[in-house]
Amino acid sequence: MPERARVLVVDDSADMARTIAAGLGDRGYDAVAAASGEEAVTRLRGETFHAVITDLRMPKVDGLEVLAESRRLDAHRPVIVMTAFSAVDTAVESIRRGAYHYLTKPFKQDELAIFLARALEEVRVRKEAANLKTALRTRFSGQNILGTSVAIRAVRDRIHRVADAPAPVIVFGETGTGKGLVARALHADGHRAERPFVSVNCAALPEALLESELYGYVKGAFTGATSDREGLFAEADGGTLFLDEIGDMSLTLQAKLLRVLESGTIRPVGATRERTVDVRVVAATHRNLPQAVREGKFREDLLYRLDVVSIVVPSLRDRKEDVPALLGFFLEETRRKYPASPVQAFSAEATRRLVEHRWPGNVRELAHLVEKLVLLGHAPEVQSADLDELLSAEGGPEGLRFTGDILSLRELERRYATWALAQHGGHRGKTAEKLEIDPKTLRRLLGEADRGD
Repeated sequence: MPERARVLVVDDSADMARTIAAGLGDRGYDAVAAASGEEAVTRLRGETFHAVITDLRMPKVDGLEVLAESRRLDAHRPVIVMTAFSAVDTAVESIRRGAYHYLTKPFKQDELAIFLARALEEVRVRKEAANLKTALRTRFSGQNILGTSVAIRAVRDRIHRVADAPAPVIVFGETGTGKGLVARALHADGHRAERPFVSVNCAALPEALLESELYGYVKGAFTGATSDREGLFAEADGGTLFLDEIGDMSLTLQAKLLRVLESGTIRPVGATRERTVDVRVVAATHRNLPQAVREGKFREDLLYRLDVVSIVVPSLRDRKEDVPALLGFFLEETRRKYPASPVQAFSAEATRRLVEHRWPGNVRELAHLVEKLVLLGHAPEVQSADLDELLSAEGGPEGLRFTGDILSLRELERRYATWALAQHGGHRGKTAEKLEIDPKTLRRLLGEADRGD
């Protein structure tokens, strides 16, 4: 409710209007009395009111006309109507036309105050929700994807052109390039923005769990299914489902996904009936899917179905001119997170080194580096020397850099394996695959005890 809500009270009995207005005034409202529907309409057109309380039966301009004019001027402003018991049918009609509530005379002032407070609170909550949706839509818009490079401008242009299309989109790019931001932007800039955006990492869940997460299940479908549960497709109905790392989805689930994309229907695990869903699918992967098709690891028909529109997010080393802008953004964001940090800027030499860095972990690596520097910094300006240890640990600007004491090969292996694991977000399977070793060897390199295969 506004700090002092202004309320228009309308009744062709001037004494009644003034009495109600006075009672509301005693309860903290700025209440104004109007002695006719004509006066009420005039005041609504020229003044600001947060709510209207109006009698229904009035000569010339009745309560339904006051209601209609109030809603024309402000569709969210609550209107409470007052009526005699004999006119309840008309009061019910006012509810159909958008009135918040009706009260039959006589009624107690406290009763009116309760409904008025409730109506104003509902308006406040709706406005906050609408403002939040607007803020989220603005925050995730493709126009907020930073950078002036030709490559990133092409990404923003493609998002703008296909955001409203119903066709699936597949986003390609290395780990850490911001594929999730592109998926969010496709949702935020399209007509589905008011509906849910639901995401799932296909690499993070085993096949059986991913299937039940995507499609839901019915009670008794498997041990532990004690009740029906809707899946992510149902949750995203009307909106967007983001399938991150789809290249890691099993062939069995790929076949089921293809059927959903072709039919627009899903069948929960254990169910006998299908249900229709309206979901725009956006998929993402760091893998080379055409190569995966040739290797028999990805279905060719699913790739064709997903790749109606594709967006390739460039690596950070391919758009180095965007590093200063990203650096400024992450610095500002991190300073808000750590307001006690003295770090306020990067020196010219430090910025030059960061532009030259290869960024194997892409934008995500840059964000993490800035957070470390802000958190650990002890001066207003980050100098080039402050980067030595961090850039060396994270790969160096041009390939490998060796500084400091000579390490044993065992320690070098441990540090490199730790770094590689961090670049893959802690995903051991991907890290082992990239290093071309088995998980047991990775555990050994990390210095972990052998936990068995």
